[in-house]
Amino acid sequence: MLQPNGTWISYFLVIGLRYMVIAGLAFLIWYIFLKNRISFKKIQKRFPVNKDYQREIFFSLCTMFLFAFVPWFFLGHAEIRKHTTFYNNINQHGQLYFWLAFPLMLLIHDTYFYWIHRLMHHPKLFRIFHLIHHKSTNPSPWAAFAFHPLEAILEIGILVVLIYTIPVTKSHLFFFFLFQMFYNVYGHLGWELFPKNFQRTWVGKWINTSVNHNQHHQYFKGNYGLYFLFWDRLMGTIRSDYDEQYDEVKNRKAA
Repeated sequence: MLQPNGTWISYFLVIGLRYMVIAGLAFLIWYIFLKNRISFKKIQKRFPVNKDYQREIFFSLCTMFLFAFVPWFFLGHAEIRKHTTFYNNINQHGQLYFWLAFPLMLLIHDTYFYWIHRLMHHPKLFRIFHLIHHKSTNPSPWAAFAFHPLEAILEIGILVVLIYTIPVTKSHLFFFFLFQMFYNVYGHLGWELFPKNFQRTWVGKWINTSVNHNQHHQYFKGNYGLYFLFWDRLMGTIRSDYDEQYDEVKNRKAA
């Protein structure tokens, strides 16, 4: 993925296939194979209906079209790519930077996402940009990228931010977007994968969880972060009932 001089269709096929495989496997495991055995642990006990899944897949595939266009435009054309911070030789900026760039990219993305997310919740912008995503009040893995096209453009804007601010290689971008997709699917999974009391640990209190993001879909307010909770805690936007709901979900017993 994100090979220089790649075609738009090659970007789309890789990104689209990645979404279908990761979200599809999550759906098969949790919503079909294990559904009857673990339904009592589902964050919201009810399940979406087929029209919800269909809407989520349709808009996610539309998002993949746009997600493919941006890297193709900026990195697939040598005359544009030469003005970015994209580089090929890992040793150009040293091995230490190469590895430190990964957490730096996550921190930049988390900050970018938090603020555009809050912006899209402004009453004058919500229906235009963000309503499509929030039609999934009880999200499934398919909802991970179910964005209105205008939101999709804002979301993939993180690529433009990265390639014009910090040096990145194709390895950085490959693993960054792979991790992003896994974490987005987890955030919309409908089940919590982190262990009991994780949100109360010194590490867990700063990590976004599926319960946390599920609350955002259910109630529309609060919990705006992506990977971390730094900004939510700093800005006072984390929901006051987050710890309580996390505990309730993890303490459930089979009937």
